[in-house]
Amino acid sequence: MAKVVIVGAGVIGLGTAMLLAQDGHDVTVFERDPAPPPSSAPDAWKVWERRGVNQFRLPHAFLARFRQILDTELPKVSRALEAAGALRMNYVRSVLPETVTGGWRPGDESYELLTGRRSVTEAVLATVAEGTAGVSIRRGTAVAALETGAPVVPGIPHVNGLRLQNGTIVHADLVVDVAGRRSALPAWLAEIGARRPSEELADSGFVYFGRHFRSADGTLPAQFGPALMHIGTISSLSLPADNGTWSLGIVTTSADRALLALRDPTRWEAVVRSLPLVAHWLDGEPIDVGVKVMAKLEDRYRGFVIDGEPVATGVVAIGDSWACSNPANGRGASIGMLHAQVLRDQLRAVGLGDPKRFAEAFYIATAETVEPWYRATFAQDRHRLHEVEAAIRGDIYDPGDPLYEAEKALAAAGPRDPDCLRAGLDIRLVLRRPDEVFADSALRERALELGEDWREDTPPGPTREELLSLVGS
Repeated sequence: MAKVVIVGAGVIGLGTAMLLAQDGHDVTVFERDPAPPPSSAPDAWKVWERRGVNQFRLPHAFLARFRQILDTELPKVSRALEAAGALRMNYVRSVLPETVTGGWRPGDESYELLTGRRSVTEAVLATVAEGTAGVSIRRGTAVAALETGAPVVPGIPHVNGLRLQNGTIVHADLVVDVAGRRSALPAWLAEIGARRPSEELADSGFVYFGRHFRSADGTLPAQFGPALMHIGTISSLSLPADNGTWSLGIVTTSADRALLALRDPTRWEAVVRSLPLVAHWLDGEPIDVGVKVMAKLEDRYRGFVIDGEPVATGVVAIGDSWACSNPANGRGASIGMLHAQVLRDQLRAVGLGDPKRFAEAFYIATAETVEPWYRATFAQDRHRLHEVEAAIRGDIYDPGDPLYEAEKALAAAGPRDPDCLRAGLDIRLVLRRPDEVFADSALRERALELGEDWREDTPPGPTREELLSLVGS
């Protein structure tokens, strides 16, 4: 078995560590933030500081694919999350009316979520990971650079460990970077003489304004529409969480300077009150101070094999360190854990005996299994950004993209047809990609027929002029 070091003790870093340790690997996780996870959900929310995670107290969702991986691969984590008050819910069973779902069907259990606030969920994963044989977590330990040994391929650096900021050198058979959006891996690779990974980079163009609430009796607000709803030039996020808590978010383009006033709690609340399907989510006790803002996000993909050759051997990147996009869809944790499974499976199938072969096999498996989810999410985000830009100008956005048209029609057809509903859930909950769903030509045609009026089928909300009046008041 291998000695593996992981950079980053976030949700995906911890999940990866446990998956690999279960296979007998010796795993050490290095995390620069010093504070250990609190032992209770209230303390995880109130006092735990994770300065390395800029969205730590913003709205989060953990979708069905994430739950599916935990239940199957890490059941101790699932049980611990439930014991800590995480919410286990199924949209088909407990949220949507039977007149829409057509009743319970075999397979509908796949739509179950296990979700909570980011701080609470990560604290539980950290506690379980610390008790997992083969996992060691070193907090308050920042990584400074990669260490190299003799190349296994001429001209390509081979990584055999890390150098910590205190000067300590830690040797390993494999370095796994899970440091997230702010990963320093490209700079570290340049320092050891490796080619920089190929990179596709763009400003995501979105900004988030969010708050969290709690009910007095532990109940959650009724959900009258999708968790993510596009309403003119804004989108609303209404996400149930753990222990009778939930989050509300407003998302818009960062270029819409007038809406930056949503930082003000009074104006933010006025906008939420103007949304008939989510206004009642304000009827709880706020559990944070003011409106939390997340901006300057990037859509980014990094390729670590160029012209058929890895930029380095002995090191890989997964999750947001490899590719990240606008988090509004809530897919990051699911895609990250899917990527962790790919890593575990390639260690099983190929091993580290031939580091070049492993790097190539991991790259191919990532491209086949994980990258399509990133590409689909990126495409949806670009379309949404252009929709908002067109709406601000008073134009209709029509890109002439058949897949865009099909996805929009499918969303509109969902409340009218149980098969379209489930196909839409498959996409939203990271169970099947859009291309996989629309490979069923009969379903595609049905969605296009039933949802052909999707441009008129929009959630109620303020006009552009009313929205500007609300944020300017």
